[in-house]
Amino acid sequence: MNKVLIVTYYWPPFGGSGVQRWLKFVKYLPSFGYQPFVYTPENPFVEIQDASLLKDVPAEAEVIKLPIWEPYQLFHKFSGKKKQTDFVSTGKTSFFQKAALFVRGNFFIPDARKFWVKPSVLFLDDFLKSNQINTIITTGPPHSMHLIGLKLRQKNPTLKWVADFRDPWSEWDLLDTFSLTDWARKRHQLLERKVLTTADEVITIAPYHQQRLETLSGRKVNLITNGFDEDDFKDIAHQPTVKFTLRHIGVVDELRDPRPIMEVLRELINQGQLSKDEIMVEFIGNVNSRFVNDIQQDQVLHSITSFVPHLPHSEVLKRYGTTDVQLLVLAHTAIAPGNLPGKFFEYLASGNFIIGIGPEDGDAAAILKQVGAGSIMERTNKKDLKKIILERYVQWRNPVTKNKLHASVFSRKSLTQQLAKILASLRA
Repeated sequence: MNKVLIVTYYWPPFGGSGVQRWLKFVKYLPSFGYQPFVYTPENPFVEIQDASLLKDVPAEAEVIKLPIWEPYQLFHKFSGKKKQTDFVSTGKTSFFQKAALFVRGNFFIPDARKFWVKPSVLFLDDFLKSNQINTIITTGPPHSMHLIGLKLRQKNPTLKWVADFRDPWSEWDLLDTFSLTDWARKRHQLLERKVLTTADEVITIAPYHQQRLETLSGRKVNLITNGFDEDDFKDIAHQPTVKFTLRHIGVVDELRDPRPIMEVLRELINQGQLSKDEIMVEFIGNVNSRFVNDIQQDQVLHSITSFVPHLPHSEVLKRYGTTDVQLLVLAHTAIAPGNLPGKFFEYLASGNFIIGIGPEDGDAAAILKQVGAGSIMERTNKKDLKKIILERYVQWRNPVTKNKLHASVFSRKSLTQQLAKILASLRA
């Protein structure tokens, strides 16, 4: 087998959206002739644990861990924020919170994992040589992982390097919350440009980001979207629901804000077009505290809404079988057209209808239109949002058999085959 080393911050038993992409690539790489070596922190600062994901790590994979020091625990204490979704705030923040965000954005460049770069390069330089590995992949964010690849490449010019951008870097929507100085912004841009122009191949997850990275770098960028694992859905059976069930899975913060959907539901209930006794809205995952408080203080919405802390991925999969509508909330930022979160593809695989708020001309909307799996509307388009919710409510009352979607192009195995072709081109 050909050997390849993957540098990733996120890895089981830690959970969350950052884990799935490369866990699934690693699962299927041996099927295409590659033995994966995974380099990851021993003690990352990750809120979510999900040991159920370990079952997807193939026997052929070798996982190497090295301790990491990062200042996030001090940062959380200093900022007064209890969880990561509370950092994304468009409301009032205290002086200490503003100071903590300023330090995060202007002194920890590209991110607070920068202190892991030097020890990782020292360790991996020897590891790659002793194991005769000449191809590496780095995936970010955190984009410090790319700096590990950059420095290894500088030490060994014959090393083949693939850089995977799961999110933007210098155009990341959250950078504006850090009050960046001109120097800090230019530093982000300089490091990003070095990575983009030095790596042998660059990959990203959405057509919008692909175009932006090609503009920034003046080079070809490969597109491999996120996807779904067909193995995960083999035993998922749809069951009739007692209530019309709308379910959101994943992070809710002030950039990914479901309030427009909730406001429409309240209006429909108050107008007598929906019965609050026949509807249930569930949010699973890390939800911003301010949003939870607002819902709990609303008499109508509180009666139909429940919040469930993070569930193991295996349990999330079961929820798909008891869902009528999957709610998708894309960040309302300048880069929203490129928002293609991993859960979007699982939503597709579930066969459940998707109602989303986000750019109507974005990548997610284009895919939904292509496969006929749902609708995405602008946050201000309450008229169409009401219409589509009522249509699904009527269909729930008069159920029909769900159509099987032709979305196999987004299966994790098919996507890994695309990755294998890129890796093969490096050996040509």
